[in-house]
Amino acid sequence: MAFIGAKPTNVPLTSADLQDNIITSAKIVDGTIATADISDGAVTSVKTTGVGGANTPSFSARLSSSLTLADNTATDVVFQTEFFDVGSCYNNTTGVFTVPSGEGGKYCISTNCYFLDANGNVSDMLLYMHSTIGAASQDEVARAEATSNGTLFTQFNLTYTTILTLSAGDAIKIQAYADTNNSTSISLKHGARNSVFSAFKIIE
Repeated sequence: MAFIGAKPTNVPLTSADLQDNIITSAKIVDGTIATADISDGAVTSVKTTGVGGANTPSFSARLSSSLTLADNTATDVVFQTEFFDVGSCYNNTTGVFTVPSGEGGKYCISTNCYFLDANGNVSDMLLYMHSTIGAASQDEVARAEATSNGTLFTQFNLTYTTILTLSAGDAIKIQAYADTNNSTSISLKHGARNSVFSAFKIIE
């Protein structure tokens, strides 16, 4: 191995070819670059190791049928159809995402619910996220409310995204709530990606 001047101490080079003070090829470990070919001061090819990874566990699911929301009632949203479920972390019969054993860490969690009321009677819509982080909790995470109990909304999207530190066994579910001015029910729209729920573990 040849070096111009002192051997670097912050990058553990395992081999290097130098010509006219220019590194023409190098192999580096622990610094992620495994091999590199350099010509005339320009990198012509690089192969790296030790980077990237899979955001596992992860899932994404949608409503595959319309969900009726009774007036003034918080309703569990069960997203029945999975786009994918890596790590078997989502239960599409209960709507609950559960952190698998050994998979604690930071998670990005996102949901969107498409409220639909053809008659325009809904004046208040909410999304709740229930979790078992430390203790069971119900958090209001999104809301659309009219200034008066009027007929202002026929369609509305509520969406929420957050990052949470979760432990194995922690569980998350989504609830939707609607209040109408005539005590009638409304629905959440299904199909495509109108109403969805997803989560993935962040690579650290």
